[in-house]
Amino acid sequence: MAQKDLISRLADASENAMKTLGDAPGADRFLGAANALRDRLDDLQRRVRGLEGLEQRLADLERKVERMSKSGGSSSTSSGSRKTASSASKKTSSANKTSSSSS
Repeated sequence: MAQKDLISRLADASENAMKTLGDAPGADRFLGAANALRDRLDDLQRRVRGLEGLEQRLADLERKVERMSKSGGSSSTSSGSRKTASSASKKTSSANKTSSSSS
């Protein structure tokens, strides 16, 4: 019985504290900033989750390159791969420049 009374007193005290904080000047700005921070953290978490897939793809590609370099593939194949990779890199960098300049 005493424990129930203590809990109800704590609940009442916390309600009063929340009302007092809500009435304080600048509380609405603080709550707005807190909500914006929550939204930004959610966005950041989504982006970080996407990085896991990219890391896995990168690890797979690194293993594939390692196997290809150990097998001693022909020179025409390796130079063709370099050209493809460099042209893909150029396309990606030009696409990034275009998207960043439009932002």
